[in-house]
Amino acid sequence: MQKSILYPILYISLSISGLSVAIAAIDNTVMPTQTYVSYKLAIISQMYKQDAESEGFGDIPILVEYGTSELQAALALEQDYYDRTQMSCNVGFDILWHSQDPDYAQDKQITMTDTGLVKVSLTQGRDIYYELVCDNTNYKNNNRCQIDDVIFSEDISLKAYLFEQCR
Repeated sequence: MQKSILYPILYISLSISGLSVAIAAIDNTVMPTQTYVSYKLAIISQMYKQDAESEGFGDIPILVEYGTSELQAALALEQDYYDRTQMSCNVGFDILWHSQDPDYAQDKQITMTDTGLVKVSLTQGRDIYYELVCDNTNYKNNNRCQIDDVIFSEDISLKAYLFEQCR
């Protein structure tokens, strides 16, 4: 007799559980995008804070630390080029601050564009855009977004520039 009462309750419980799973699955398709906006803004904010505190002289170059493996490869090409030729193939200024002599204390505004790029507006009048990628499969545990590219000066991609100029 207890079995017959238990089965309907179990069935109802599974149905409710099934509904919860369906809602969670629908929610997971939207939630990462909203969550990633926060992660992306926080990553860029953290990166600028860290770079300002070290005045650009951290143990690891900041874009290497925060970059994807593809961006790291482009930055490695720059170093390899210098090691081979003793000449620089870089853009000639600090990318984060768009300056040869950065004012690390300057104000900046960090926002998200409609196209999903993170925009950093510096008080010196320059805008720098960051393309970030985030881990889709494990966002709740990883909370990790990485910079995949930097767009500066008239839509120039840092990655494309380095891959082209530093071969």
